[in-house]
Amino acid sequence: MARAQFHQDLQNLQDELLLMASMASQAVRGSVRALKELDDELAGEIIMGDREINGKRMGIEDTCLTLIATQQPMARDMRLLAGVLEISGELERIGDYGKGICRIVLMMGGRPHIKPLIDIPRMADIALDMLDKAMEAFINNDAAAAGMIPAMDDEVDGLYNQIYSELLTLLASHPSEVEQSNRLLWAAHNLERCADRSINICERVIYTVTGEYRELDDMTELGYSGIH
Repeated sequence: MARAQFHQDLQNLQDELLLMASMASQAVRGSVRALKELDDELAGEIIMGDREINGKRMGIEDTCLTLIATQQPMARDMRLLAGVLEISGELERIGDYGKGICRIVLMMGGRPHIKPLIDIPRMADIALDMLDKAMEAFINNDAAAAGMIPAMDDEVDGLYNQIYSELLTLLASHPSEVEQSNRLLWAAHNLERCADRSINICERVIYTVTGEYRELDDMTELGYSGIH
């Protein structure tokens, strides 16, 4: 009976983690919309909502530590709890990146963009797709799927480099726009980091399932693709 309750507690914990992932994803997606539309009100709401994401992480952490202390989990259950702890931290940081973009929105003061925002929303779409897929791999205990997700990061990095080059070109003819250029570049940087955090989640999925920790960049270099 106690064991059945423990597994129910683990399931509830994973449900809370999925909810936290959804909250973080919505914060980032909303922040990019606020940036595109220069919506200070939406930006302010997302900044305030970050407290809920932080609170969710603290609740997950408390539950994990309680289960570790009272249930003395072994082997894979222990790796699962460690994974939940680690992933909740990654999700909190993703939420912080959304909050950071919203602060950029407020600093821009409603000034029109120096260039249409095309690549930044595309970066957000890919980074959040990576997050969705990483969380799905975690819930499904799918190490092979987790190992495939980091390849998507190449497109995120490519878009970031493209934004950087375009802003440099714009600055050559509009040097007075250096402040906004820096802010847009910082927003893009936050989205690049969102993608990186999703890769960290993938690494944790693989460790939880297999008990083996490897950096996914190393796996790519070594041709490590078949994870069972």
